[in-house]
Amino acid sequence: QSLVSSSKWLQRYGLKRNKLSLSQILSQIGFQHRKDYVTTLGKPVASRYADGLFPQYKRAQDGSVYNLTAKKELILHFVDCLMGAIELYKQRMEWLTSESRQIFGVIQEQCIVIVLDLGTAAPAEFDLCRNALSMVLVEQVIQIARFNLIWAAQDLMKWQQKCTPVSEHTVKSAVTWLWKLDHMTAVSHTNSAEALLEAMGDEAVSS
Repeated sequence: QSLVSSSKWLQRYGLKRNKLSLSQILSQIGFQHRKDYVTTLGKPVASRYADGLFPQYKRAQDGSVYNLTAKKELILHFVDCLMGAIELYKQRMEWLTSESRQIFGVIQEQCIVIVLDLGTAAPAEFDLCRNALSMVLVEQVIQIARFNLIWAAQDLMKWQQKCTPVSEHTVKSAVTWLWKLDHMTAVSHTNSAEALLEAMGDEAVSS
């Protein structure tokens, strides 16, 4: 998942605009070796004037051949551009797999309900889950528009009756509410389903 879609992210960092796909690079450092249909032979025939005149590159995907005409300086320029793009992708992957995103992925929707099903967790696991949820509230929920929390306990509990606008105050309030929950071990199998139905009952919720 991605907070910024791949397309938007590519545009944001100029990777599309810089034309760094293989086809785009080849079109800038050479020209395609063409075939044309010869009536007398009854088949397509490739021109031969470029044979031995230019270095050639054959694309594995479709077998097309490009005659390479670029000077070394232009090739090195594209090497630098590609290395820069690779570094951006590495940074992006590090960000996508860090902190709360490593556990929850990236929240993309603007109005969400988080359903907490923690009833059978041991006390230490219960606190570990609350730490993780606190992290996602502070790091990701703070970036969206509206949210709510529902706990699938013996008696279903909601932080708010409806999704609430996001602010530093509401996120802090939700974290405080989360840490005031009492650990429970006995929870019926229907609690999670009831909590999900309750979450979906709010028409504003997208996830």
